[in-house]
Amino acid sequence: MRKILVALSLSLLTIFSANAANELSEADKALLALDWKTSPATGDIGDKAKIKIPKDVLFLGNQDTQKFLKLNGNPEAPNTYTIYNPTEGWFAIFHFTAAGYVKDDEKIDADALMKSMKERDKVDNEDRKKEGLPPLYLDGWYIPPRYDSATKRLEWATKLHDEKNVSTINFSTRILGRGGYMSAVLVTDPKTLDRDIKSFNTALTKFEYNPGERYSEFKEGDKIAAYGLGALVAGGAAAAVASKGGFKLLWVAILGAFAAVGAFVKKLFGKKQG
Repeated sequence: MRKILVALSLSLLTIFSANAANELSEADKALLALDWKTSPATGDIGDKAKIKIPKDVLFLGNQDTQKFLKLNGNPEAPNTYTIYNPTEGWFAIFHFTAAGYVKDDEKIDADALMKSMKERDKVDNEDRKKEGLPPLYLDGWYIPPRYDSATKRLEWATKLHDEKNVSTINFSTRILGRGGYMSAVLVTDPKTLDRDIKSFNTALTKFEYNPGERYSEFKEGDKIAAYGLGALVAGGAAAAVASKGGFKLLWVAILGAFAAVGAFVKKLFGKKQG
């Protein structure tokens, strides 16, 4: 399966024989049938940003991202986009939140944030239960929050475990723009996380906001977000906009993706490679 997907990243021509196709499950065939865009094309992330698709990385638009999430056992999430590295086995989901201009002059207290996030575990798991998803329990930081003022990127990683005490790691990025922020959530196997973070961050160098949407283009009179960097990490932003819909559904879907990532990787890449 890995070879099939790698070939797909290089060409959209026929990538497997009829005999090979017969060996694939219907779900695998559905994944391959998605409208994967490849380098050197550019992927539009709504009307806010774009990414020049890197070599060996695939891109899905909004409609096909919905199918992609559903095929992997997760709820659909509106206005989301995917980049996927089939060679290394990671993917990332993008979503823009029009929260307004997030001021980046706040000093982040990682210990205080973690305490707040752990206190919210019960509520989060009640929401997951309502969505038919298994609980996830927060253990601590894998990477404490760090902000790069040059790229306007905030990133962090948390350690979690499920009911069977299987550990996973949630790595998240927020890229600040003029009118809000872009969430870019990495999903991969924890065993290869350190390698995949580097690869993912390399791919993000190809990301850019459209003219007029860049953080540096802020003008007096623009909407100012009601929260700062710390709230983006702690989830205060989710609480602030949940009543407006969209983001809460995305949050549940992404957490579902983390819960399912082990099965997802095994499904796609567990087959023997010939």
